[in-house]
Amino acid sequence: MHILRAPGGCPWDAEQSHESLRKHLIEEAYEVVEAIESGDRDAIVDELGDLLLQPVFHAEIASESGGFDLDDVATAICEKLIRRHPHVFGDSVVEGSEGVLSQWEEIKAGEKGGPKSKSILKKANEGLPSLMAAQKIQAKVAKVGFDWADLGPVMAKIREELDEVEEALESGSPEELSLEIGDLLFAVVNLARKTGNEAELNLHQTNRKFVSRFQQVEKTIAESGHSLEDSTLEEMDAAWDLAKQTERLEEEKR
Repeated sequence: MHILRAPGGCPWDAEQSHESLRKHLIEEAYEVVEAIESGDRDAIVDELGDLLLQPVFHAEIASESGGFDLDDVATAICEKLIRRHPHVFGDSVVEGSEGVLSQWEEIKAGEKGGPKSKSILKKANEGLPSLMAAQKIQAKVAKVGFDWADLGPVMAKIREELDEVEEALESGSPEELSLEIGDLLFAVVNLARKTGNEAELNLHQTNRKFVSRFQQVEKTIAESGHSLEDSTLEEMDAAWDLAKQTERLEEEKR
């Protein structure tokens, strides 16, 4: 990266900044997830390398102005890991993973400093995709008891929010509809959290499934001698059902 950003290096790399690289950092992280789900060892190695490049890139940019370098980044995380694992590197005793996580949060809170009255949701909504942020917010308030004990009220809330979306549709107010759709999504994220799922990954998996099925629809339509533009919704629905059927048969063979 030092060579790429130096005079005579790569113009694109030289033009980048912390701000311009933000989207690439997010994209690379998601591509690692995609590779892990594929189970392809070479793809995982390749995508982890792409992700590793991002902190190297940011550290190189910062080092040029004397801000920090890669050694500072590595040192900071090493110190944090030692500090937050006193049950490994010190004399602390904890019971199981829950004890480890509870201790981690206590140490983290102490590191941040400041008055005890600060909101538990401070920064909970910063820097994360919205589904992940929603789940993090819900998990944090659940720790202080702001949570339903079982799934009954969770499902009732989803139905309530869906009814309010329908009312907003009838009202014709775009602003109201936007707010109610957001409320519905938040309620569905809560269902994912309460059932031990990660809403962001759930939607990611569904996106992959949709793309795979629609590509099969495209193939089926093309084989019939038609284009998508010339096909009716009924024809595309039939091709979609065929794609689902084929997918199910392939899963049964595994």
